[in-house]
Formats: sequence, C-alpha cells, structure tokens
Amino acid sequence: MRASPHRPRAAFGALLLAFATVVALLVGTAPAASADTLMCEQYGTATVQGRYVVQNNRWGTGATQCVTATDTGFRLTRADGSVPTDGPPKAYPSLFNGCHYTRCSPGTALPARIDGIAAAPSAISYGFVGDAVYNASYDIWLDPAPRTDGVNRTEIMIWFHKAGPVQPIGSPVGTANVGGRSWQVWTGGNGSNDVISFVAPSALAEWNFDVMDFVRETVSRGMARNDWYLTSVQAGFEPWQNGAGLTVHSFSSAVTLGTPPTGPEVPGPTTACRVTVTPNVWTGGFTADVTVANTGSTAVEPWTLAFTLPAGHRVTQAWNATVSPSTGTVTATPLTHNARIPAGGSQSFGLQGTYSGTFAPPSGFTLGGVPCS
Repeated sequence: MRASPHRPRAAFGALLLAFATVVALLVGTAPAASADTLMCEQYGTATVQGRYVVQNNRWGTGATQCVTATDTGFRLTRADGSVPTDGPPKAYPSLFNGCHYTRCSPGTALPARIDGIAAAPSAISYGFVGDAVYNASYDIWLDPAPRTDGVNRTEIMIWFHKAGPVQPIGSPVGTANVGGRSWQVWTGGNGSNDVISFVAPSALAEWNFDVMDFVRETVSRGMARNDWYLTSVQAGFEPWQNGAGLTVHSFSSAVTLGTPPTGPEVPGPTTACRVTVTPNVWTGGFTADVTVANTGSTAVEPWTLAFTLPAGHRVTQAWNATVSPSTGTVTATPLTHNARIPAGGSQSFGLQGTYSGTFAPPSGFTLGGVPCS
C-alpha cells in the first residue's frame, strides 16, 4: 500500500503539512509562466493559460526534480532518484484548477458544492515514456467543507496509465462504467483521507470527460455526499523511478454552476455545437480554417475541441489555438483571448499541416466531449 499523491505516510503527515503550507505561502505570488519556465524548487509553482497552476510538488524524495511549465501544460524535465514501488511515489508533478493547500488557481469557481455543479467538463492529453515507473493520475478532491488548504476527506484518482509494478491504495472492489468507459475500482485509505481509484484497463493518452461523472459515482458508493464540496481537480504523474520526459501536453477544466441532472441515467454535458472547416490544399500540404459555433443556450468557457486527423495527415503548426498531439485524435484548446464561446457565438482557429496520399479534412468533432454537427 502506498500513500496518497503529495501526501506523506502518517508518521510525517503533520510535519509535511506545516512545511507545505509555509512553502505555498512563499511561492503564492509566483508570476504567470510563459513558454518553457523551468522550476526545480521543491514546491515551485507557475501559472499557465492564465487559469491553471503548475506545481513541481516533490514531496517524497530529496533527489532533484525539475518541471518545465509550457503554454498549455508541463513536462517533467528532470526526475532523479527512485523509491520502493511498494510504498508512496516520490512526487506528484501536476497542474490544477481549484485550491490546493493555500494556493488557488486564478479565477477558479472552486470550492463549489457538489449539488450546485451542473457539469465540470475537462480534457487532458498525456505524453508517456518507456524507461520509468509511474502512473498518469488525474485527481479529484472532495471535502465536507469549502476547504482551501490542508488535506481533503476524499480523493478520487483516475489512473489513465501505469508503467511498472505499482498499484492504487487499498484493494480492488470490482468494476464500474463511468463516462462511457469501463474501470477497475479500488478503495482504501492512507491515514489522512479516503481514496477511490478508477484504473483504465489499458493506456489512455487523452480524453474529454465530465469530472462530475466520477464524483457522482463516488457519492453513490457512500464515500462522499452531495452537500460536500469539490475543491480541486489536478492532472499529472506519480513517479517512483525516473520519469524525465513525462508530459501533460494540454489540460482544461471548467465548472458550470447550476442544478445537476437527476434520474437514474445522468447525461453528460448538453453543449450543442457546429464546426465548419475551410481547407486550402496543395501537393503534400494544407491549411484549414476551423470555426466552432456554440448553438446551445449557455456559454462554453474554456472550450476544448477534439477531432480526428486522417491517416497520413499531420499538424505542423496552429494559430489562435494549441493543437496536440500532431496526428491521430487531437485536441484544440484556446488561448486566453478566445477561451469563451458565448451562446450563439463562435471562435475560429487555423491549422497548417502535411499529408500523404489523398487529402481529407478532419472529422469526428466533439466540443467538451459532446459531438458537433
């Protein structure tokens, strides 16, 4: 059994909590990050996309760890040392929306009561490596109080991928279908909080989903209540051995306040959208103007648009959005100036790329996980 990410074993819990709180206060005024902002301080932080906080969060080792904050996420630049795989990981380099210890991300709607959240759409794109022991973990934190510091009561972990002989806290208790996917479910505790983990049966490099699907599943299992609070969502990695090169290519998280759906079948986000692609094609290359129209009744902020590039097609650059990865199923995330699509409005971005064989436009567009026409 291991301890929770960025939480020590019980013997050191009080000491680390006090230390982390002091450090968080010291770094709380860190400037917003521009491209390639290197952080090697143990609890160093920086702001990306004007709304999320990247944290180095090296809590379980004295070995050097460095994180490079990028425009849309971060990469683990240096990850020295190792710890036993039957214990806690050495760190949780990550980025978050919400409040973690004494640091809250800019403009966050969190903490917010669970029964006052209509949806919490999120998108994540990971980059994995093959010479390390780690997991790719998305964390969701819940507490009976609107806590902005300290340890929360319940931690939800989504294991997108694991490499090496590591496992979640506790023991397996069955499977569950959440967000249209099947997961192995583990439950347990680390002495500081309860933990429920949803483990993907195979590596999941990217996904658009609603955080509230996992929150509602946790409530249904008696590990939280609807009058509790969602305090933060976090995405990153737990390395046990090495880990340099692990990357969060892109991340987005939003919280829509309002009355949540009811009934035995809880639908996902109800965003309605229409996508128009205008390509310009020449031998071996293309550009494309993409317009995303919000035909729903509520604004979308920030938006994330996922789509599929045909085989042999590759994006080489983009403008007015960040697009990653460059092939296959990709995700476009906005810049600060165009992060909001009002009801009845639209936003546009552009692509340039290469192709082999016959050109075909991208397809399968989804806005926040909801198919577009």
